[in-house]
Amino acid sequence: MVDTTPFIRAVDHFADRLRAAPQSRLQRGGAAEALALARELARRTQRVEEPGTELREMPDAGMFAAADQITVAGHDLALVLKDEGEVEEAVRLVEEARRRAGV
Repeated sequence: MVDTTPFIRAVDHFADRLRAAPQSRLQRGGAAEALALARELARRTQRVEEPGTELREMPDAGMFAAADQITVAGHDLALVLKDEGEVEEAVRLVEEARRRAGV
């Protein structure tokens, strides 16, 4: 079993930063970046859990739900990551999204 701790920490850190961010930061793109990341993490999980099926898109639940959405999608993905390379790539995705979000 692969150690997904670095990925979970990155996801939780991003979510905590979003929860602490002012509404203006969320409106300027932080929430949109978080939703885009949550959708990508959910797609990656779906590809592993349900190969060959049509991918569903995570709905936009509003800017104040974005932190929860990346937390749920990230923790789901952590359960299906297969090796250190996948963990490193997932951490990179989260860190890049966090930088773009400005939090």
